[in-house]
Amino acid sequence: MARHIARRDPRAHWVLLVLALFLLLAALSLNGLVSGLGGGSGQRHDADAAATGVPRQVNTGGPVLRLDRDEPVSRAVPDRTIALTFDDGPDPEWTPQVLDVLRRHGARATFFVVGSRVNENPELTRRILAEGHELGSHTYTHADLGTAPAWRRDVELSLTRKAIAGATGWEVTLLRPPYSSRPGELTGAQYAALRAAAGTGHVSVLSDLDTKDWQRPGVDAIVKAATPARGRGAVVLLHDGGGDRSETVAALDRMLPDLTRQGYRFTTVSEGVDAPASMVKASVGSRASGTALRWTQTGARWTAGGMDLLLGIALVLGVARLAVQVVCAQRHVRRVRRPGPPRPAVGEPVSVIVPAYNEAANIAATVRSLVASAYPALEVIVVDDGSSDGTADIVERMRLRGVRVIRQANAGKPAALNTGIRAARANLLVLVDGDTVFQPDTVHRLVQGFADPTVGAISGNTKVANRRRLLGRWQHLEYVIGFNLDRRMYDVLECMPTIPGAIGAFRREVLLAVGGVPSDTLAEDTDLTMKVLRAGWRVVYEESAIAWTEAPSTLRQLWRQRYRWCYGTMQAMWKHRHALREPGAGGKLGRRGLPYLTVFQIVLPLAAPAVDVYAVYGLLFLPWSNLVLAWAGLLLLQGLTAAYALRLDRERYGPLWSLPFQQLVYRQLMYLVVVQSVVTALVGNRLRWQRMVRTGEAAALIGVQGRAPS
Repeated sequence: MARHIARRDPRAHWVLLVLALFLLLAALSLNGLVSGLGGGSGQRHDADAAATGVPRQVNTGGPVLRLDRDEPVSRAVPDRTIALTFDDGPDPEWTPQVLDVLRRHGARATFFVVGSRVNENPELTRRILAEGHELGSHTYTHADLGTAPAWRRDVELSLTRKAIAGATGWEVTLLRPPYSSRPGELTGAQYAALRAAAGTGHVSVLSDLDTKDWQRPGVDAIVKAATPARGRGAVVLLHDGGGDRSETVAALDRMLPDLTRQGYRFTTVSEGVDAPASMVKASVGSRASGTALRWTQTGARWTAGGMDLLLGIALVLGVARLAVQVVCAQRHVRRVRRPGPPRPAVGEPVSVIVPAYNEAANIAATVRSLVASAYPALEVIVVDDGSSDGTADIVERMRLRGVRVIRQANAGKPAALNTGIRAARANLLVLVDGDTVFQPDTVHRLVQGFADPTVGAISGNTKVANRRRLLGRWQHLEYVIGFNLDRRMYDVLECMPTIPGAIGAFRREVLLAVGGVPSDTLAEDTDLTMKVLRAGWRVVYEESAIAWTEAPSTLRQLWRQRYRWCYGTMQAMWKHRHALREPGAGGKLGRRGLPYLTVFQIVLPLAAPAVDVYAVYGLLFLPWSNLVLAWAGLLLLQGLTAAYALRLDRERYGPLWSLPFQQLVYRQLMYLVVVQSVVTALVGNRLRWQRMVRTGEAAALIGVQGRAPS
């Protein structure tokens, strides 16, 4: 219709959106990698791979391995010496208890820490060093180095060093690979990984005695497994994180005094093998990198927590919305079935105004359906708004009684409607789009609500005619589920924000009182409806007054239409924001309708892309069974809602099969429309009228008699 000069649409926001979603996925993925880590030791590999490629002197040697030379060197602790080692920490619950026991008995140990847990507990990591213990690397995410690709191994070790450097100011050289145990159980893949790690300065530490305390075998079993035979020395593998370590703490408290009385001393791995200190002062760059890594991990954890909160809020709001819709729909049904004391039928003259701009494909069917209306006193005014396709000529050649054609230069749909309002002879006006087909009883049913003198405007029931293709079915479901369920709710709550341009009835005095159809927003139907409410009139919904309209038949046309609708609705909401402080019908709009539109038409759709990214994160890191059950549950709830809405509208249930596909494609398109509209509003661009190309398919399917399409 009207043409507005527009600046170039913003495009950078799509790049920013994709970048933001990528960063969100990266943050969630980082949190997924470092959260929920388990623990334990022992083999995760096939037994036949155990000794392949591992030198005999390694399999039969000591647990401390120098592999940065041509020939591997292994060392063991001397007799009556125990190097206690603890894996999978630091843990905020169990590591302090282990440290307390060690301090009480004057023992020192080596803690092989997980880098991500160091970032979560930096103070606890510093306490380990402050109490005279030694730190080593246990990778960043407790990854199996024997199965990880080379790049993953390098990242795991590098990040762990940085994490420890950022928390303590020291870098570590000792490394214990997760899922390892004694040298004799080392696999070829693990040995190759340790050889590669030696190239970056790591000394590998396995164990002589694996207590398997992560299996929680009992305190007695742990003590027995940690006790060397015949006074020999040993590197003992225990755990201070990765699960419930209460048995480990109890076993440690028992074995330390017992073995001390037997002449054992407890020391760190480096001192046990008489090696220089394993930790070196970290450079400023390493400490800075470690601090940045900790902040990144903390931000990822907060992001994941924020997404959990967002999903919870969205779920609660969605269920609450559904509950309110169903309750209001039931009240609306009871009101329709038991309308109260009978009122006299409305039969006074009605003027139907049809604004038309290049509607040659549908205008004949529209006018014929109006003339065929079973209403005694009806005039039809077609206002041709400067069409270039002969729209006015088509109507004039029809020579139908009671039909007038008014031609004007192109000035926009609001101007065309106002021209028709001025020319109308009746006091009851019905505004109809040029692509809409009425049923014979539509006008009669639409105006009966005017028997109530407080009603100023009435919304009809718009249905999608061209629903044979998938896109049409999706829009059909949207009209029935979203629009019409919402209209029943708005009717009950007395805050109807929009009478659709396809079918709406108004008192002439109301339109004159509010200054006619406004032209300063792109959603003139929403703007006009809000003006009527703020003028103190009731706006109601008549579900039996049915109008068939042609919906966009391509995604491009759908985008353009919904972009205009969304942008125009936001314009109208901002224009009428002062309704929040008003009494009466305007206040109900401001305190009921506007918040509802804000939450469900703007805020939640804006958050939807992030929710979709969370779904991708779930596919990567959450159990698929949980995701499938959650998705199936939500889809079932949506399906039941859709079935209920179709039943209320007396529609077939057939289109329900397309609902899952609607959630995968159509839903995302609608959310992106909201993103585009909000960005357009924020940057101050003025959106021009996006006119849909008509095909005449709706008119061909419905026909003059208004039969429903199959």
